[in-house]
Amino acid sequence: MTRYILQRLALLPLLMMVYSFVIFAIMQAPPGDFLTAYVATLASSGSSLSAEQIAAMRAQYGLDQPFFVQYLLWLQHLVHGDFGLSLEYQRPNAELIGEVLGLTLALALFSFVLTWALAIPAGIYSATHPRSIGDHLLTVINYVGVATPNFMLALVLMWVAFAYFDISITGLFSEEYAQAPWSVGKFVDLLGHIWLPALVLGIAGTARLSRIMRANLLDELNKPYVVTARAKGMKEWRLVLRYPVRLAFNPLVSTIGWYLPLLFSGSLIVATVMNLPNIGPLLLRALVNQDMYLAGGILLIYSFLTIVGTLLSDVALALIDPRIRVDR
Repeated sequence: MTRYILQRLALLPLLMMVYSFVIFAIMQAPPGDFLTAYVATLASSGSSLSAEQIAAMRAQYGLDQPFFVQYLLWLQHLVHGDFGLSLEYQRPNAELIGEVLGLTLALALFSFVLTWALAIPAGIYSATHPRSIGDHLLTVINYVGVATPNFMLALVLMWVAFAYFDISITGLFSEEYAQAPWSVGKFVDLLGHIWLPALVLGIAGTARLSRIMRANLLDELNKPYVVTARAKGMKEWRLVLRYPVRLAFNPLVSTIGWYLPLLFSGSLIVATVMNLPNIGPLLLRALVNQDMYLAGGILLIYSFLTIVGTLLSDVALALIDPRIRVDR
């Protein structure tokens, strides 16, 4: 396993280089560039730039260079840990990402824990009580959770909170703590607000994981080793939790690779609708304004999380299931 992990880590730089090229190509695919969008914005407000000013700015940002030259310059900066300069904010991209990174990680971690804490018990209950009233109720809730877009759920909750309770549930802090420095009071205020966005972000994942857990556990409960354990007098809950549940975890653990970057993004639309100060709205604004270096840096982080999440899935699968081993 150690050799396997080292081999995967050795491939990380090559994979990141491939991802960086694909991401940069996608960033360059739309017609125009940041200056095109910037000039259009100025024109809509009644201002304008001369052709000489536009040419000077294009040369300043390197937008007058061929595609491969721009990519190699960007890659050179990335190798030295420099994410470049944001064309819109005129600030280092690493600084902009760092400002929202802490809250992004907190929200993603909270949503991940909440999702698994709700999905696993619900799936176990449904599998051990098939076709019961509770199972049917959870099935309906899961189908609604999967079918309802996260942003729609966010809008409904925001409207209910404002219309019936006269409170606002947007953001992660109360108004008095939004711009205040970190303190115990601000941390407590964060805990009081973060659970609702985390629930909204994780509701679809909770529903899917719960159904996967139910289906796999039902399959395990009908296998001969479970019948043998019951015949030997093993207590039902001890039997279920010790053997079938561990094996039913496998498909859930394998989803970490794609679920981790999804939570990290905070769902662009949900984060925008709920005014969440995480990395999602920053990426959306960068894409809209064609701030390619900022958008490319954020997408590279997502790619890195996908690779790391997949590696964590593989390692976790080998740890929880002794039948899974890596020979080479």
